[in-house]
Amino acid sequence: MEQPTHKRRVRYKGTHPRNYQEKYKELQPEKYKDTIEHVIQKGSTPAGMHISICVNEILEFLDIQPGQKGLDATLGYGGHTSKMLECLKGQGHIYGLDIDPIEIVKTKKRLADKGFGEDVLTVLQTNFANIDQVAAEYGPFDFILADLGVSSMQIDNPERGFSYKVEGPLDLRLDPEKGVSAAERLRELTVEELQGMLWENSDEPYAEEIAKAVVTEIRRGHGVDTTTKLRQIIEKTVGKEDAKKSCQRTFQALRIDVNSEFEVLYQFLDKLPGALAPGGRAAILTFHSGEDRLVKKSFKELQRECVYREVNKDVIRPSAEECARNSRAKSTKMRWAIKA
Repeated sequence: MEQPTHKRRVRYKGTHPRNYQEKYKELQPEKYKDTIEHVIQKGSTPAGMHISICVNEILEFLDIQPGQKGLDATLGYGGHTSKMLECLKGQGHIYGLDIDPIEIVKTKKRLADKGFGEDVLTVLQTNFANIDQVAAEYGPFDFILADLGVSSMQIDNPERGFSYKVEGPLDLRLDPEKGVSAAERLRELTVEELQGMLWENSDEPYAEEIAKAVVTEIRRGHGVDTTTKLRQIIEKTVGKEDAKKSCQRTFQALRIDVNSEFEVLYQFLDKLPGALAPGGRAAILTFHSGEDRLVKKSFKELQRECVYREVNKDVIRPSAEECARNSRAKSTKMRWAIKA
């Protein structure tokens, strides 16, 4: 009988380039804490990990007290939830929502390993647009947090197709078990529809040129079904100098469309007051101007209608120190509201 050959583990080089799977130290943060800290100190986010943003600002505003009931509408990696649970000191309960079937299992285990079991934490796989259904069963809530950013562990995993920087399927779905991928969506669109999407979802200045190039490629029978293929089309269309920003904006616009992010946010903001207890506090983190405009408009309108007794006058941003430590924090804006 032939003996199986021993396969040596790929050496962790600690330098670029290296692929996602080779970053096994970063993918095991509990085991390789020194490596994780070194990566963070360089201003990078370790692979498969997410660094929570504006934690101090959120905790200061929410003013969580033991015995309260809260909701993290976008559980993600669980970093914000973990800190909020610490504030409860074992008294009270937090409900965490997420639509990602892949990451939600990992996050639930990660929090359980920290000592946050089902006595203080309930994790539900559902879209935060369903906040009314969640509140009807478990609310109302004393505090609610929504972090509208895509988690780093989703962006960094090439299999999810969120990043133009690495080869992967052009998917971009937060829940890959539902809906259509970005590649399928592109095959449905006309030049005018794609141009409108790029402009409305990300203010892309080369929207017309990129839309024409992508649709032309598809009509010629060449599939635009990988992240690399889409990036190459954009680079050829706008030139190398402008390609990075256009790639970021194009991928953002596609992600927003595939996941119906604006429609979902509209629903969430509309239902948010009904999920809060009187005097309840809500904090929302946004990462691009379209989201921020929707949140700002909703908060101000509902304040005029006396639904909220107070909303923030000035937008809150991460400190310079936090942005230096986590480059993905630079575009973050925080807004808050207190229910009447």
